[in-house]
Amino acid sequence: MKALPVEPTNMPVAIGSRIRAVRQAQRMTIEQVADSTGLTKGFLSRVERDLTSPSVASLVTLCQVLSISIGDLFQVPETHLTRSADAPRISLGGQGINERLMTARSERRLQMIRAVVEPRGKGEDELYSVDCEVETLHVVEGRFVLIFSNDRYELEAGDTVTFPGREPHTWLNPDDREAVVLWTLVPAASRK
Repeated sequence: MKALPVEPTNMPVAIGSRIRAVRQAQRMTIEQVADSTGLTKGFLSRVERDLTSPSVASLVTLCQVLSISIGDLFQVPETHLTRSADAPRISLGGQGINERLMTARSERRLQMIRAVVEPRGKGEDELYSVDCEVETLHVVEGRFVLIFSNDRYELEAGDTVTFPGREPHTWLNPDDREAVVLWTLVPAASRK
């Protein structure tokens, strides 16, 4: 069997921004990294701006100081695009609401749900809760009322409420025009 020829590319692999992000996340200065690696601050600055490529030995030393594997620098991040028109419809209950899951179904760290609520649309009559740690509701358009057992928030476009995910609540659109809201659940959850 004949092997397919693979032509080398002259495109540099941009790892500098990842190195900088790791260094900053660890609250280390370039000077501290330079002292720990024996590399100069100028060289490290050029590496972080992808103006030069470190040798394998320098890269190994740099990764040891930053406590990361070399493979982490070259790993392609997992990215998922959900176009609004293609987002799957879901139903968490209520009347007069069209809900779409904007995050990947496989995403477990969080869920974002875009809901278009018809005029006078409302949640369930009984308060309900969602099995997650944190819920955030952001009103994109219109007006929206979020109701808890001891509190009620009347929200307008641009308003955001963050609350414990297991807090019983319901909602309604008090207006004669539709409302658009974004629910974010952390971590991704199912309704109880």
